[in-house]
Formats: sequence, structure tokens, C-alpha cells
Amino acid sequence: MLVPVLDEEQHIRHTVEAMRAQEFDGELEFLFADGGSTDRTRPILEELAEQDPRIRVFDNPRLRTPSGLNVCLAHARGKYVARMDAHTFYPPRYLAAGVERLERGDTSWVSGPAIPRPVGRISRAVAVALGTWMGQGGSRKWQEAPDTGEVSGEEVELDTGVFAGVWRRERVLESGGWDESWPRNQDAEMAGRFLTDGETLVCIPEMAAHYIPRDTLQGLAKQYWGYGFYRVRTARRHPESMRRSHVLGPGMVLTWPAAVLAPKPLRGLARAGLAVYVSGLASVSLGAWRRGRRAEAPLLPAVLMAIQGGNGVGFLHGFVKFGLPWASLARIAGLGGLARRIGPSDPSAVWAPSLHGDA
Repeated sequence: MLVPVLDEEQHIRHTVEAMRAQEFDGELEFLFADGGSTDRTRPILEELAEQDPRIRVFDNPRLRTPSGLNVCLAHARGKYVARMDAHTFYPPRYLAAGVERLERGDTSWVSGPAIPRPVGRISRAVAVALGTWMGQGGSRKWQEAPDTGEVSGEEVELDTGVFAGVWRRERVLESGGWDESWPRNQDAEMAGRFLTDGETLVCIPEMAAHYIPRDTLQGLAKQYWGYGFYRVRTARRHPESMRRSHVLGPGMVLTWPAAVLAPKPLRGLARAGLAVYVSGLASVSLGAWRRGRRAEAPLLPAVLMAIQGGNGVGFLHGFVKFGLPWASLARIAGLGGLARRIGPSDPSAVWAPSLHGDA
């Protein structure tokens, strides 16, 4: 298990306990890369490592999540590796299900859906919002049992939107590991390389993991700003990774000033678009109210605007920083031939981890 950590004192014992509870018929190792924690995360991990030789703790001098993953990858000794995050709750058979699916063949990357597990008022509203047609979970293929939390559904082949996963170690090393210039979206960037190599990526319900959504609007907007910003860079390197839904956020952000400042014909279209958007927010809130989510329903417009606005502003900032992903835009516009002629805008080589673990 590859686990980058930073200032996780409050949760790290629980994290390790949950990882030890994995039901796996084979040997396990727990590799932690500490990015300079200023709390007691490192001493706690070293204490646990003295008690359990399967736990090993390393320095992550480059501090970022992808560099921590690469440090752990360079020290890994098993046939398989899995990425795990300290604030995510994994089912007991997460590893076993992933390895079993890999052993069946026809895929080199097995992951599970990310299911929100809210802890506060805003967090609960985020979970509701992501399950609506205006959130990213509107076409959700997974069903979660309210009493047990178990997730059911069918296996899905992915072309983007991966969440961690299980791989053969040698395959990840061959790919170059995680690109350390991607502090966000690093899994999506690596998935782009797998897809370019003709690999198949699958998502299975048995590996569904729960995460805690942000519990403030400011934190939520900042989170999605980062997603939008690095989505542009990922799309420039991997044009096939962008979907039409990825341009809705920046489109919404641009519509607001256009409704006031654009020339008259465009101003009218922008205002009509805003009217549709506001109607959609009202519809989502009303639907949640009717389903009995009366505490969350009034918060949904603010939550959805934080998600889409943060993502949109980050996306536009990414345009300024990295340039337009022309091939991606041509592809989602249905101009596949043009997209292929344009090709990747950022085909630069990826960083390769040291086999000696000196990252």
C-alpha cells in the first residue's frame, strides 16, 4: 500500500488500523511517505513500525502527493501495489477484489467508485449535490444500501475520472509512476498514459471507497479550483481525457459577465442561459426537499455554485497558465479528425522514479 501523509496526527492510527484490517490472502506491506509533518504523524508512524515490521516510513522531500507515491513505489517489494489516502475509508476486500480482477486479465488498472461520507451540514449538502443531475453524480451507476453502506452495480470501463486503484507494480514502474508536476489530477494524468498505451481501466463496485467531502463552501470551491486548473494541463497532454461536462463550469463562469458586458445579441443569450441555470438550481433544491432532504435542500444552490464556479475559475486560470487544449476542444465538438491532426499540446516526457528510492 502506497500512502503519502502530511499532518495526519488526528487520523493516522485509525488509518493504519483500517489498512491492517484488509482481508487479503497474502503478505502485505504498508509504505508511508511523510511530507514533513509538523505534528506527531511521523513519531506515531515510527512507533507503529516498531510494533509491526510490515510498516515502513520514508521521507518525501519533494513534499507533494505524487512524489510521496513515487517514493513508496520505489521501495515497494510486492507484485501488486495500491494507492491509499489517509482520509478515505476502504472496504475490507479492497485489495483482494482489485488483485482478483487483475488476475482475470484484460485490464491493468482496477479501481472503485468514490462515495461521499459526509460529516457536517455543508458536507451532507455536498453529498446530496453530487448525486443530482447538476452534480457530477447525476448519471451515477452505483447504488449504496442505506443500512449497510454496501455499494452495488456493474463493472464500468473508464476513459477518465479514475480514483486511485490497484496495479501490478512492474506496470506502474514501466509507465514512469506519478508525474510530480501534477499536484492535482495525478491519477487522471497517469491514466491518460495507460489509455494511450492501449490499456483498459475498469471500476468495480466491490472496491467502492468512502471519502469525507469538504465541510465549508470556501474549502469546496478551492478544491474544485485545483481540479479545474490541472484538468486543462491533463487535457493538453491527453486530449481524450476531456469530456463535454468539463467545459460546463467555465461556460457558466463566463456567462455571468457576458450577461452584463457582452454585445446586445450575446447579452440576451447569456441572460437566457443564466435563467436556465438558476431554474436548474431551484429544481434540484425542490427535488431534494421532496425527497425529505430538507436540511440540505436550501444549501444546494450555494454548494453547486461553489463546485461549478470553483471548477470553472480554475479551468479558465489553467487556460491562461497552460494554453488552450485545442485537440480536446475539437474532440468534444465532434471534430475527431481535426483533434487527431492537432495532437497533444503538452507531450513532454514524464518523470521516472528511481528504483533505489532516492526520490
